[in-house]
Amino acid sequence: MAAVIKFLLKVVIFAAAFYGLTYFDVLPGLEVLANPDGPLGEYGSYLWIGLIFGIVNAVVGPVLRLLSLPFLLLTLGLFLLIINAALLGLTAAITDRLTIDGFGTAVIGGLIFAIVGWAADQMLDS
Repeated sequence: MAAVIKFLLKVVIFAAAFYGLTYFDVLPGLEVLANPDGPLGEYGSYLWIGLIFGIVNAVVGPVLRLLSLPFLLLTLGLFLLIINAALLGLTAAITDRLTIDGFGTAVIGGLIFAIVGWAADQMLDS
């Protein structure tokens, strides 16, 4: 039960990160098409994207990290930036509410969301 609550809190944190990045235009190539007529209004779109990113990060992320272990060792972990960019790109491919303009935007966004995910894990594990 605690794992489910932790996952849901992490989804909310990811949704807040998506909202902050797009509202304050921190990452210009990242855009969320909010739906004000949705069940939860505009914020429901951010929660939806946060949920999809959380699921992709929890299911596909470990598989990609395991399969790319030789590259991770060879690049001393820098290949994780590419993996995080791929996870963000996969999230954008799954939903039509998230658009990413290019590979550079995906890499920077992946770095930001890796930091956000790490910070969320640190807060939720204590």
